[in-house]
Amino acid sequence: MTDNPSPRVSPPKVASGVEGLDHILVGGFPQNRFYLIEGEPGSGKTTLGLQFLLEGARLGEPGLYVTLSETADELRAVALSHTWSLEGVTLYELTPAAESLIPDEEYTILHPSEVELSETVKAVFEEVERINPKRVVFDSLSEMRLLARDPLRYRRQILGLKQFFAGRHCTVLLLDDRTSEVGDLQLQSISHGVVRLECLPVEYGAERRRLRIVKLRGVHFRGGYHDFQIVTGGIVVFPRLVAADHHQAFAPGEVASGVAELDALFGGGLLLGTSVLLMGPAGAGKSVVATQYAIAAAERGDRAAIYGFDEGLENALVRADGLKMPLRSHVAAGRIAFQPVAPAELSPGEFVHRVRHNVERDGARVVVIDSLNGYLAAMPEERSLLVQLHELLTYLDQQGVLTVMSVAQHGLMGTAETPIDVSYLADAVVLFRYFEVAGEVRQALSVMKMRTGRHERTIRELRLGPGIRVGPPLTQFDGVLSGVPRFTGTAHPVLVHANPQ
Repeated sequence: MTDNPSPRVSPPKVASGVEGLDHILVGGFPQNRFYLIEGEPGSGKTTLGLQFLLEGARLGEPGLYVTLSETADELRAVALSHTWSLEGVTLYELTPAAESLIPDEEYTILHPSEVELSETVKAVFEEVERINPKRVVFDSLSEMRLLARDPLRYRRQILGLKQFFAGRHCTVLLLDDRTSEVGDLQLQSISHGVVRLECLPVEYGAERRRLRIVKLRGVHFRGGYHDFQIVTGGIVVFPRLVAADHHQAFAPGEVASGVAELDALFGGGLLLGTSVLLMGPAGAGKSVVATQYAIAAAERGDRAAIYGFDEGLENALVRADGLKMPLRSHVAAGRIAFQPVAPAELSPGEFVHRVRHNVERDGARVVVIDSLNGYLAAMPEERSLLVQLHELLTYLDQQGVLTVMSVAQHGLMGTAETPIDVSYLADAVVLFRYFEVAGEVRQALSVMKMRTGRHERTIRELRLGPGIRVGPPLTQFDGVLSGVPRFTGTAHPVLVHANPQ
């Protein structure tokens, strides 16, 4: 069952201790059940298991970590790397007896695996009865599978474990590294729930980690893939954004840019709860115009957030200083949050998490994404990018946020190509172009689309520095958008005056 809330009374649940995971589980793991945590080596199973037990220790619940694959010292080293204290968690290490490793020491009647498996299960039962834990982590099932040798015997042992814990009011996590078999469906069918952790390599940059709730019997959960990271302090999960869960009432209104001629292009200004896409070749002024909206918001007393995929904070500040735009002072005062984004190091889920943090906790009313080319680099799968971007824009619209996005097109003059078509997602689209006049390269902009009202259909010249200046409609030219205009007027084409000294 996924996503839809249920009117039924939910069973008591235990918190996982993992930030974001309880949101996906809609409160945590149902209490006193048997769960399978599966993933390849290095995917984060041990870290999740330790966080689960530490959360129990924080709540005064005894916890037991049974390890067949790692030593207690190795587990303490993992905890130390996260600055954790394992006080309140019992580590029980089950390793082969020394004599069992000597070739001459052989069992004569029973197969060695039968004796070892029986002794292993018996030792676990005795330790559980001694400690009486409320939470247990068993690491890992691959070792038991190897000891059992026979699939039927292995299944019976797992069923025996499940029945033993069922009467002890204990929540159990079974860790499986999937090294012995791929997709143990028998084990999944026995478990009350299954959480799969994945670590995906990429061609360049940090690996991508994600998890999915494969199964959670009898209760609702949030399905799909959710990005996560392993940082100092444990696993942090970034739940998949579902815009429908985040409706927020807001007062409608226009958002001025601070440049009257630019607002005139939009019929008076953009609206809260909408998005605008700035399209054009590199250097045409998209980032400057996007920054202007953030500055105008800060000067009105609102907060804004800029996500720079293409440049760092210092470069953005130097550029703004050169154009005499007060970006630096607003960033210093905290009215504008400028966050450089490294596409190779940031997953789309974490990016959405950052945006939500700025909107919900910091109260950002203008969000700038500069540019979508960098966002595309963070997620090469175009179809997934469009779905995630659509969900993000819907969420921001419902929060009453003005979203300003830019996308760089290939080609400087004339017809330019866009690496991905996102124009249909935006409520307004502004096209930037270079054009030539009397041996001089100039810039122009025009509103090509606006869902929320009437807009100018003219083409105006854009000049940068100081600030932004937009000239009158280019009524004496044809072919401006082609890059090679033809002058059709009778007077000398005075567009925007040169920069004042």
